[in-house]
Amino acid sequence: MSSAGFLLDPRLAADTVPVARLDLCEVRLMDDARFAWLVLVPQRAGLVEIADLTPSERTLLWHEVDRTGAALRAVAPCDKLNLGALGNIVRQLHVHVVARREGDAAWPGPVWGHGPAEPYPEADRGSLVEKLQAGLSSR
Repeated sequence: MSSAGFLLDPRLAADTVPVARLDLCEVRLMDDARFAWLVLVPQRAGLVEIADLTPSERTLLWHEVDRTGAALRAVAPCDKLNLGALGNIVRQLHVHVVARREGDAAWPGPVWGHGPAEPYPEADRGSLVEKLQAGLSSR
């Protein structure tokens, strides 16, 4: 599997911070303290749809979504884990993994487009990234 020619969409780069690199995906934290929210970006050039992955890459993607969801739930207990791969604005293939809690800022609606993001204070973001990295490395 090659990441040659891969470039992260500038909107994803601006809205997220890196957490970890898995076999297929880079895991990034959405910089919005209202929601515990990860984004997985397969490191392949030109991907738009999940169907653009090979069958083995699709299997690996869902394994990494599961692994990431477990790490997220360990640091941000939730009532529901939301998964999404919309791509209506950012076409580059990416999967959202969002830990939702009843009564959060967007509950029960979607987190997308629900008011302006509230960036994490730097220390809180760094601590969360470290916890997520530890959770991902133990799986």
